[in-house]
Amino acid sequence: MEHPLSLDKIKAGEWATIKKVNAKGRFKKRLIEMGFVENTKIYVQKSAPLNDPVEYVIKGYHVSLRRSEAAQVAVSQGGS
Repeated sequence: MEHPLSLDKIKAGEWATIKKVNAKGRFKKRLIEMGFVENTKIYVQKSAPLNDPVEYVIKGYHVSLRRSEAAQVAVSQGGS
């Protein structure tokens, strides 16, 4: 069985598949509204110069998250 990683561990240029959003409250609701739902593919586009935030592509649009926020999303690596 594959162990989920957190989204902040995926490097730029790699794909992942969302397994679960572990955030709480309004932030969890916001992520789900932006498309962070189970089995959705997500691409890590690039990091800002100081490595935070990170730009992701999900469902055809770009979203930036801080690494601490991305750490609350469980993913499996791959899924291009």
